[in-house]
Amino acid sequence: MSNPITMDWDRTARTGLSEAVMCKGKTPALLQHILALAEAKCEALLFTKLEPAAVVSLSCGSGRFDYDEISRTAIYTPAQHTGPSRNDRIAVISGGSTDIPVAKEAVRTLGFYGVAATEVYDIGVAGLWRLHEKLPLLREHKILICVAGMDAALPTVLAGLVSSLIIAVPTSTGYGMARDGETALNALLCSCGQGLVVVNIDNGFGAACAAMRVLAG
Repeated sequence: MSNPITMDWDRTARTGLSEAVMCKGKTPALLQHILALAEAKCEALLFTKLEPAAVVSLSCGSGRFDYDEISRTAIYTPAQHTGPSRNDRIAVISGGSTDIPVAKEAVRTLGFYGVAATEVYDIGVAGLWRLHEKLPLLREHKILICVAGMDAALPTVLAGLVSSLIIAVPTSTGYGMARDGETALNALLCSCGQGLVVVNIDNGFGAACAAMRVLAG
């Protein structure tokens, strides 16, 4: 099997969202091959779940390969490529500072599509005054991507305070009965917050893509 990769370069035309590369489980050689394909097609490409150890072996002959260690994402931009720049009102919020890597994945995904998100971190319900301080700012945004672990109470609380669409992202943050994010996911699926939508555990990428579909509607 000389080439196990079949890139879906036409996905943007069909769905408005381009293919992204989930790096977990892929060898550095395979990732380098994918990067070479993007170079040859002059296509921008988003890499997710990319560990620092794999980055050092990747190179591109032209264009820019921008890696962010916190979110474990990389964005390849071809030379002379100018992507769209949008002024949409999206905020990405985290309950705690340990949720920031997942939140940053959402921010970087939005950035890949030309959307600059407002970042508001560490405003979880353990200190409600932090959330109340930020409410005027949050209410200015059409979409809130809310990232939270442990009991994931923040998105439900927000749903009772703002009219924005809330996309909740449970994270694997926590210990014991947090069960690597399962408790947060179940709590959000049982939320009484009206209109609250939920993506899978640690899926900042998916939350950002959902937000982009809303903006395209």
